[in-house]
Amino acid sequence: MMQTNEAKKWQRRKEDRPGEILDAALALFTEKGYTSARIDDVALRAGVSKGTVYLYFESKEALFKAMVRKKVLPQMEKAEQLVAVHKGNSAELLEKIALQWWFALQHTDLSGLPKVVVAEAGNFPDIASFFVENVVIRVRSLFAKIIQQGMDMGEFRKVSPTEAARVFTSAIVFAAIWKHSLAPFDNMPFESEEYLQIHLENFIRGLQA
Repeated sequence: MMQTNEAKKWQRRKEDRPGEILDAALALFTEKGYTSARIDDVALRAGVSKGTVYLYFESKEALFKAMVRKKVLPQMEKAEQLVAVHKGNSAELLEKIALQWWFALQHTDLSGLPKVVVAEAGNFPDIASFFVENVVIRVRSLFAKIIQQGMDMGEFRKVSPTEAARVFTSAIVFAAIWKHSLAPFDNMPFESEEYLQIHLENFIRGLQA
């Protein structure tokens, strides 16, 4: 039997529902924090019942983890693919990957996530451990790999690639946290693009052999 337009619309709506719930959860985690964001609030923001949220996600922790897998891990995979096909020098690659992460953490709905995780880490160690294992270590390892490649090719001086990666990523993460914490109370505008450019130039110049 041929489906009616209404049936097809309902089928698409049902398939989209988990993604809409995750979008609502991320928005509320950013606005209210993980502790204060309730499943009832997520359901209301997503336009579904509380029972519908639990149909897809058994708990708020499961909702958070699913949100990370759906929204953050694809960014990681994209960065890893860029590294795999890159043909230029290591400095260019470092800048290319940094710009990708900068865009995600300044210009998409992911920008509030670092603040949420840092603020709630002490109260929710399982959430913090999950985020460190699946995001932080993976990002740090990717930048450390690029830095190590630069050292192997003689482009960069000898440093600890892991600690250099910590230094490099910390400025990008700090900018995202600042945006959603103290920036609204600072009467001096944050020139984010210039901030990034200064960081990239200083870091890469400091690494060069």
